[in-house]
Amino acid sequence: MNPILVLVVDDEYLLRRALTLFLEEAEDIQVVGTAVDGADAIEKVRLHRPDVVLMDIQMPNLDGVAATARLSKESPETRVLAVTTFGSIHTILPMLLAGAAGYLLKDSDPADIVAAVREAHRGLRVLSPAVTSLLVSSVASSSSPEPSAPLAEGEQLTPREAEMVELVAEGLSNAEIAQRTGVSEATVKSHLSSVMAKWGVRDRVQVLIRAVRAGLVRLE
Repeated sequence: MNPILVLVVDDEYLLRRALTLFLEEAEDIQVVGTAVDGADAIEKVRLHRPDVVLMDIQMPNLDGVAATARLSKESPETRVLAVTTFGSIHTILPMLLAGAAGYLLKDSDPADIVAAVREAHRGLRVLSPAVTSLLVSSVASSSSPEPSAPLAEGEQLTPREAEMVELVAEGLSNAEIAQRTGVSEATVKSHLSSVMAKWGVRDRVQVLIRAVRAGLVRLE
């Protein structure tokens, strides 16, 4: 099987080096290069044709948002993951609207970043739990207090599935939900997969947006 080709983009050398080191510990990932800013990233993508780009946001010359927008047009097959210290809705939304496949915080566990690279390569959207809560809170705050789209007959959840959705709304990861509820992480994934199938959605963000609109959760 061919390795997942990754480009690391950050204006700080130590962070580029750290990301490169723990990504290369994964047998199925190969770091093909690094870039120091958005303009450099665009050139390196043209040169190396990576599958996934880990993109910082605040950089000189060309920032991560502008670079991501360019790459979305020039290299749509390349998946961009934002990896940044900025967890504000004012940075999350512009990156996602520019075409980023995901948004992670730099204090994420290295194993979570490696897993995010794999999921992005598979075509999934990847957001850290804290980012998910911020994004869906923004949706909730702009929604009416009454449910705008109640669940249809085939969309109704079991009590256990509803519990899982509520815990996801708190910003918990699958591992944290498993610990809270006393079940295995595989069981958590199974319940959430069932919810996604019932609602016809693909990721946790879409699950939470649907739950907010159905009035199942309220995020302050």
